[in-house]
Amino acid sequence: MSVLPRGRRGAAAAAALLAAGLLTATAACGGGGSDGKAGGAATAKSKDKVTLTFWDWDPNIDKVVAKWNAGHPDIQVKLSNPAGGDQLVAKMITAHEAKNGPDIAKVEYQSLPALVSKGVVADITQWTKDTVTKYDDATLKSTVFQGKVYGVPQDVAPLMFFYRTDLFAKYGLSVPKTWDDFAAEAKTVRSKAPSAYLTNFDAADPGWFTGLAQQAGANWWTTSGDSWKVDIADAPTKKVAGYWQGLVDEGSIAKNPSFSPQWNKQMNDGTLLSWISGAWAPAQLGGIAPATKGKWAVAPLPAWTAGDPATGIWGGSATTVTTDSHHPEQAAQFASWLNTDDAAVTEQVKQINVYPAATAGRSLPVLAAPPAFFPNQPDFYAEVKKVAPAARSFPMWGPDVTVTFTGYTDGFGKALQSGGSFTGALDSMQSATVADMKKLGFTVG
Repeated sequence: MSVLPRGRRGAAAAAALLAAGLLTATAACGGGGSDGKAGGAATAKSKDKVTLTFWDWDPNIDKVVAKWNAGHPDIQVKLSNPAGGDQLVAKMITAHEAKNGPDIAKVEYQSLPALVSKGVVADITQWTKDTVTKYDDATLKSTVFQGKVYGVPQDVAPLMFFYRTDLFAKYGLSVPKTWDDFAAEAKTVRSKAPSAYLTNFDAADPGWFTGLAQQAGANWWTTSGDSWKVDIADAPTKKVAGYWQGLVDEGSIAKNPSFSPQWNKQMNDGTLLSWISGAWAPAQLGGIAPATKGKWAVAPLPAWTAGDPATGIWGGSATTVTTDSHHPEQAAQFASWLNTDDAAVTEQVKQINVYPAATAGRSLPVLAAPPAFFPNQPDFYAEVKKVAPAARSFPMWGPDVTVTFTGYTDGFGKALQSGGSFTGALDSMQSATVADMKKLGFTVG
């Protein structure tokens, strides 16, 4: 089976990547050729015992890797957790420049185009011809560019609303159906419990804000011919920014960054009553707020228009093989097993609370039970399954997402502390992104 971009959006993304020259570096040094090489590194013969290095930040992923190692004595995987998210991407680029990158790495979907353009991740098409048949078109488009496969999808991460059931009952709150409801409940919390907040605004992690913009209909990157258009300060994103600016300015929500020590404490002690997060949140809550097990529930994200099921995404990742790997075939074999083998996916659900990207994985028996941190919500994964089909990403991600995301933390961080304009922060993100793309040689109209 030849791997082609699926659907209109996948085709547009592939055309954009080709027209903009995004894959030039990969054409020069990328892997996946019939000679069994990735980035010029010869693969070992299949009968040789190999050890693969794997960079991944998932909690408890070591238990999943142990399952592989127990069944594959000739292909052992050595796990390392040097960083997470954008920090891991930066480390991958640095390691690649030094020619000592890992064999395998977890990469969030939005970061993959940049890693492809820099020649960091390998084309693994020839080793994933059966693997890709186990995904739907919408999921595959995140890892297939110009008809080539650059990663095996791990999970999908629709944005959802996580809330403390005990505190909602204590303060007489209703789960908000719309963003108007959300704003009203935020004010109610402040009036009934002046030391508490419904939630916080996170200026430190752009992923959640990006998901909120996607829900509103934003499209930050598009192409026409061989030219890119960048529209980070588009009308939907301005609407989202203006909404949250209003909540911040009136003191209805907290301003401390998520995953900070202060935020962890407030999540644990009940100062914060909810968290807008990806479907992966249960895996993190145990470390963030250990005293709150069994007190959370999940619901769909509030809608801009009542009844609209649309949501965005926060994260979602693929398992990639790097062009530094001397064993790309074996690395691709592990990536495929990790994300499509029923036993492996079941273990990931148990240990990491992923919502599987593989089509069959979404019907595994393990999903009939809730995550360990949510014993009070037996229909947890059923709720995620309802929401996932309406989750939208951007039709394509730009080639310099790291710059865009840095612009978010800089611009929104300053605006949050100084009382400045969130819309102005968007303008700064726009300027920084366009300037960097032009510096890299892209045509931006």
